[in-house]
Amino acid sequence: MSGAITCSAADLSSLLGPNATAAAHYICGQLGTVNNKFIDASYAIDNTYLLFSAYLVFAMQLGFAMLCAGSVRAKNTMNIMLTNVLDAAAGGLFYYLFGYAFAFGESSNGFIGRHNFGLKDFPTPTLDYSFFLYQWAFAIAAAGITSGSIAERTKFVAYLIYSSFLTGFVYPVVSHWFWSPDGWASPFRSENRLFGTGAIDFAGSGVVHMVGGIAGLWGALIEGPRIGRFPDGGRAIAFRGHSASLVVLGTFLLWFGWYGFNPGSFNKILIAYDSGSNYGQWSAVGRTAVTTTLSGCTAALTTLFGKRLLSGHWNVTDVCNGLLGGFAAITAGCSVVEPWAAIVCGFVASLVLTGCNKLAEILKYDDPLEAAQLHGGCGAWGLIFVGLFANKNYVHQVYGANPGRHYGLFMGGGGKLLAAQLVQIVVIVGWVSATMGTLFFILKYLKLLRISERDEMEGMDIRNHGGFAYIYYDDDESIQFPRVNPGSPGPRAPALPPAV
Repeated sequence: MSGAITCSAADLSSLLGPNATAAAHYICGQLGTVNNKFIDASYAIDNTYLLFSAYLVFAMQLGFAMLCAGSVRAKNTMNIMLTNVLDAAAGGLFYYLFGYAFAFGESSNGFIGRHNFGLKDFPTPTLDYSFFLYQWAFAIAAAGITSGSIAERTKFVAYLIYSSFLTGFVYPVVSHWFWSPDGWASPFRSENRLFGTGAIDFAGSGVVHMVGGIAGLWGALIEGPRIGRFPDGGRAIAFRGHSASLVVLGTFLLWFGWYGFNPGSFNKILIAYDSGSNYGQWSAVGRTAVTTTLSGCTAALTTLFGKRLLSGHWNVTDVCNGLLGGFAAITAGCSVVEPWAAIVCGFVASLVLTGCNKLAEILKYDDPLEAAQLHGGCGAWGLIFVGLFANKNYVHQVYGANPGRHYGLFMGGGGKLLAAQLVQIVVIVGWVSATMGTLFFILKYLKLLRISERDEMEGMDIRNHGGFAYIYYDDDESIQFPRVNPGSPGPRAPALPPAV
């Protein structure tokens, strides 16, 4: 704790006069006790802050679940919600066994961590259990992003395999590169930083969002589009999600959780920038919450009016995705930019998302939640944004005023930080493509990736999960579902015409 109370019995003795040694020792002992209490309180406050932030980030899983459920057709609701539960469960076990060690194992090399497997020799003098919990919540968020891209057509076993591999190996290696003090591109390195500055990705536009988005991109590309999405290779047919209410609920839950995702990434709050003043890390935490809010709000409004011009509708689902795109973009630079710059970030993020969606339609790429476009595209823009708008003072406060520390190009800091950000984009795309792309190809080769045509037409809920999530009529004309009444023994799978 900075500003610790110090006391010397020898100094006090000279002030108290002769025979005052015992009194001086007593006074110093009491001051030492008070000082220890302040240190204890500092650790308690910082750990409580990080734990609370971890709880907020974990609550985002509920937001993901509701958003995914509302964005798919009703016949696949139970399947997509179960995958979100398993992302958290499988991710918890594999991150504990392997992921944390690969990401933050201490005394490691620049590529990968090598210690603390299964939390052995943990906690350390610098990291406690609250830090593990917080990082686990980030890991399962990346896995949740991927599940949206491959929804409605993926075998259950494939979900288990990819989620475990992503949270236990692929994501941790990337987080080690950019967040561990040992990582080769980390701004926290004490020396030999990439381009003299390291790549700045404060809360994970690249580490979390791009990793999840690029993984989902490969999964969806290798699986191919859902049946009927691009009939006969022609114009895209919109498969609308069955519940805008769940989409909005999920969006607000994610918005709420983002206040743990971004401001919580400081890890500590009780740090004074100017001792004895009212300005410290608590102020930076508040500023980060403000930049996060402004970027998301700007992206939402830009998407609202942009979609109105393009389609003639005020579409709530598109606005929700635009909002989340703004959040994904600002996540990298939320702590090091001015609030006005966050508005620029959100505006451009909306345009990036709209452009990526248009490109996906042209290329006949099918992503039920626009996850690859939103998290991959907007996440990449967020990294570039940092290289352009990072503020010198904020960079020095968050990462240290070390010699050679660069900041945004448009803020007078030169182009080295932007170069580091571009390197981060390239290596994340390359790493995730090499690992997750290969995994999805193997799963396809082993016939473990995509469900059968019959399962896809009838819906995975009735075929694999024992029944529908709702009593409902489905508007999918390709299959007619029987009405299910309360108290009835449950629906039977509707008959399909014989295979020819």
